[in-house]
Amino acid sequence: MARSTGFALRVYLAASHLIPLAAPFVLRRRLARGREDALRWREKLGCPGSPRPEGRLIWMHAVGIGEVMALRGLIGAMAGQGFSFLVTSSARSSAEVFGANLPERTIHQYLPLDAPGYLARFLDHWRPDLSVWAEQDLWPGAVLAADRRGVPLALVNARMNAASYARRRRVASLYGDLLARFQVIAAQDQVTAGHLRGLGAGKVQVTGSLKAASPPLAADGTEVARIKAALAGRRVWLAASTHAGDEAVVLEAHRRLMARDPEACLILVPRVPGRTVAVAGLPVALRSGGGMPGPGVFVVDRFGELGLWYRVARVALVGGGFGIGGHNPWEPAHLGCAILHGPGVQNFAADYAALHAADAALAVTGPDQVLAALDDPALADRAARAHALAVRAGAALVPLANQLTGLVRR
Repeated sequence: MARSTGFALRVYLAASHLIPLAAPFVLRRRLARGREDALRWREKLGCPGSPRPEGRLIWMHAVGIGEVMALRGLIGAMAGQGFSFLVTSSARSSAEVFGANLPERTIHQYLPLDAPGYLARFLDHWRPDLSVWAEQDLWPGAVLAADRRGVPLALVNARMNAASYARRRRVASLYGDLLARFQVIAAQDQVTAGHLRGLGAGKVQVTGSLKAASPPLAADGTEVARIKAALAGRRVWLAASTHAGDEAVVLEAHRRLMARDPEACLILVPRVPGRTVAVAGLPVALRSGGGMPGPGVFVVDRFGELGLWYRVARVALVGGGFGIGGHNPWEPAHLGCAILHGPGVQNFAADYAALHAADAALAVTGPDQVLAALDDPALADRAARAHALAVRAGAALVPLANQLTGLVRR
């Protein structure tokens, strides 16, 4: 029996009819600024960019790079059932990185803007047999449109901190209306589970983070071998997904390292590759310049290459810990790269807690601690323990994958 739609959701849906009045203009402006994909921007109007595969199709959605990449583990756990997968996201960066790590039988599309006409066009073409939403990016129009067509709904990898919960409490009736439509709701931690219940969700299970169970990032083996050969004999370390606060620490640490080892190389991969990194007093080269890394700092100003650099370096400081709240530590863990991080990792608190409980990661608070960590003879052992945790996390996905498989329309 169809569920009635509450007042707040009806108001949202009425307002969503106005989206097409501005959408083409806004998208073309973003296109002119390089913020949309010139070949695929019409996917956001619901126009399909690929044919629908035959058979049962599972549609999964996540918002950012990390969230989209985390879905790969779940796709892998559901493989072998004859399903095809449609993964949607919104940002151009997430599409590019996911496209370089695309699982088998999987298509990526941009999620249409949340207007009834765009969503109808999208659903008419793709006809999903299950809709899986990740973390906290719920688009009310899309959720309701799928529900009205009888598509089963699941929310996985849900994460919601106190600030996010407070914002959603202001429109709790809308979120309660949406969450009541989901047959499976899986949270990363007990805090999130409590927040979801506070917004009106019914049964919520705690399954941990999907990011721990994602398969290793892809890389070109020939390129890995070529760069390793160029760096042979040098001391190499990596700073991954960095922001300005992280870079101030790692660049000072590298200055001190080069004072005693002039051949040392720091591979620096900013979270946003187009952002200018202020490197003073050190030799610097850019990946886009076509050269090879050597003594000094090598800035990787491209998306989608962390799989390569985690294989090249054996120790990495994972960025975000000096002001942003941390980034995903499981990507280096899967590739046997030792993990350092700054003190502020609240966005991945449970993940880092698990790693520290196994003595599989090392916190640093400044350049002195970074240098001491780089000299730590136990780094290889910590990397091995982190890798073992990541492998176990993949096996733990099986019960959730089985639940989702049971929801797929027959």
